[in-house]
Amino acid sequence: MGTYRIERIERMVQEKIGALILEDKIKDPRVHPLLSVTRVRVSRDLAFADVYVSNIREHGNTGRAVAGLQSAAGFIQTELASFMRIRKIPRLRFHPDTGIREGFDLVKKIEQLTGGGAEDPAKDDERQ
Repeated sequence: MGTYRIERIERMVQEKIGALILEDKIKDPRVHPLLSVTRVRVSRDLAFADVYVSNIREHGNTGRAVAGLQSAAGFIQTELASFMRIRKIPRLRFHPDTGIREGFDLVKKIEQLTGGGAEDPAKDDERQ
């Protein structure tokens, strides 16, 4: 299958799942609107779609949210089927994506090591 078509299906799956989460259509209490679908990887034969989810909350538990999404996978696949109108809807597998959280933690550590981070550029202008 063509690379362009796979990428287009990945974008459509990401947008639709994100919309379902944001609109609170998934009734599982573990799934909250502050979840974000960071990326989707669809296999070349459209058998599986690996969906990576991150949590925007400071102390949120992404593992519980992923379990909630996995339990609602049948509902989500049904919604995808009505939205996408393709012959074969991929089977969804949800995974936690800790990349964003790790990035924030890394920035905090760098700021601590450099003594509070960079100075405000507006303050530099006032000194001149």
